[in-house]
Amino acid sequence: MAATAFAPVGLPRSAARGVLARVDRAFAATIETVCAGLVVLETLILVAGIVSRYVLHNPLIWSDELAQALFIWLAMLGAVIALRRGEHMRMTTLVKMAPPGVRALLEAVAMVAAVMFLGLILAPAYDYAVDEHFMTMPGLDISNAWRAAALPAGMLLMLVAGLLRLAVVARLGTIVAAVVLIGAIAGGLVLAQPMLANLGNLNLIVFFVAIIAACVFSGVPIAFAFGLATFGYLSLTTTTPMVVMVGRMGEGLSHLILLAVPMFVFLGLLLEVTGMARRLIQFLAALLGHVRGGLSYVLIGAMYLVSGISGSKVADMAAIAPALFPEMRKRGAKPGELAALLSATGAQTETIPPSLVLITVGSVTGVSITALFTGGLMPAVVVGALVCVVVWLRYRKEDLSGVAKTPLRDTLRFSAAALPALALPFVIRFAVVEGVATATEVSTIGIVYSFIVGLLIYREFDWSRLRPILVETAALSGAILLIIGAATGMAWALTQSGFSNALAEGAAALPGGKYAFLGVSILGFILLGSVLEGIPAIVLFGPLLFPVAEQVGVHDVHYAMVIILSMGIGLFAPPFGVGYYSACAVGRIDPSEGIRPLMGYLVALVAGVLVIALVPWFSTGFL
Repeated sequence: MAATAFAPVGLPRSAARGVLARVDRAFAATIETVCAGLVVLETLILVAGIVSRYVLHNPLIWSDELAQALFIWLAMLGAVIALRRGEHMRMTTLVKMAPPGVRALLEAVAMVAAVMFLGLILAPAYDYAVDEHFMTMPGLDISNAWRAAALPAGMLLMLVAGLLRLAVVARLGTIVAAVVLIGAIAGGLVLAQPMLANLGNLNLIVFFVAIIAACVFSGVPIAFAFGLATFGYLSLTTTTPMVVMVGRMGEGLSHLILLAVPMFVFLGLLLEVTGMARRLIQFLAALLGHVRGGLSYVLIGAMYLVSGISGSKVADMAAIAPALFPEMRKRGAKPGELAALLSATGAQTETIPPSLVLITVGSVTGVSITALFTGGLMPAVVVGALVCVVVWLRYRKEDLSGVAKTPLRDTLRFSAAALPALALPFVIRFAVVEGVATATEVSTIGIVYSFIVGLLIYREFDWSRLRPILVETAALSGAILLIIGAATGMAWALTQSGFSNALAEGAAALPGGKYAFLGVSILGFILLGSVLEGIPAIVLFGPLLFPVAEQVGVHDVHYAMVIILSMGIGLFAPPFGVGYYSACAVGRIDPSEGIRPLMGYLVALVAGVLVIALVPWFSTGFL
């Protein structure tokens, strides 16, 4: 959590607190340096794998194993940075609405809850690493403990990071109050264990509904909310050893396809540093800026081109909005309308490849990444067209008397400058389709391509920004991947309880067949998207619901597009949708101004999801 979220502490600043602050900074600098090096090393290993296999026709048998082992270390150390920075995904809507004193307490509760989970899971994580000592990685011919040790090491470092942040930025009284509050809840659950033992599957509601809801709404990071609920359920209502939970978390982080997450995050940040994103916007503005609502269409088009690559909707919006909003304001656009359009555009672009949500779906459900990339194009076009209809209706009477059409010569110049950036999505898709690189490796082709464009064509690459974006890559990736690990453990616990079988039976019993199932899924994922965001919701419910979808006759790619678009609506729909507030923050707009203009776009988004649900061809026609 951010240091500014806490009230000043009462400790003497010149003594203990000053020492702890210096230790905290040194600790952070060390972890950040290691993470930056790991991102570079992972990129080089993947590039070497592509070159050796596709160019030299001599595959490196050890490259995937080494990349996978380093990836788990990168995920866990990145999670350490994210915890210290307050960048783990969490819902802060209610926290921000609370009075200052209550807000400070909730911020402390969030960190204390994270520290509590890390303390509880540390010993089982160590046992897990010890157990893995007897396994060998065949390609590298070394003990698997080198890979598994990332979990206890990362959890220990996160524990240190959490304690340091509490000591540096929180009042001692606030910390004590948070500890007492969480301790009382935990103690109450322990005392209630005999009663919980007789509840059977009603415990699922206690732990996976009530406790998760309480954690999420109080601002506890989602990964730790999942972890606490799963740990409590398994330890208080079953005889399952906690090392099994850690093993499932490690399994969730072990899918090689997830290595695409940090690589695509790195690629997305490079788009801005190399000037590619800015040139895309210049070209689109020159092409459409003189028509009614033209800059709104530019914003939609620009978000389509960059969305999903960085892994962060905030990063996508931050790359586009500052370049367009000033000119849109000059033309009379109201701030609320800008926030509404940015939110609607962010909600509709998650199916556009290469999207981390698509990669996550493929990772946790086994659906072909190539099929998801192919199937995601038309649904985005359909929903985008409906959003454009709303733009046309709102701007059909816009006064453009003071707006000059960009001369053809300048438009051609901007198009030539944007051509390398426009080619990037096609380069990535070509590499996958032609077998040059796997879905895991293809991001590195984009990274190399972006470096070449920035250094040799645009010649504006700022080397001083490289380390910060490497650290940002690690932090954002760690935040995403820790959720995937925690949600994998939680999904396993739900499966073992028999919940998945009950869910399948309930879905099969719905009147109306597959269309009723799709309708319930749309409503459910809109709600999930408003509190969990896309990736954690996918990881948690994807393995449970995709088999049900297949059972009732829904194509897996079709189902993926329906739920991804539904989650996008929830993510950007007030009052809970965190994406909407992120859009307002990026544009420096009061959230109350955008709610009314957003309603028209939400109608278009819902209509688009219904069209995609009712016409499977849009998702499967090009497979």
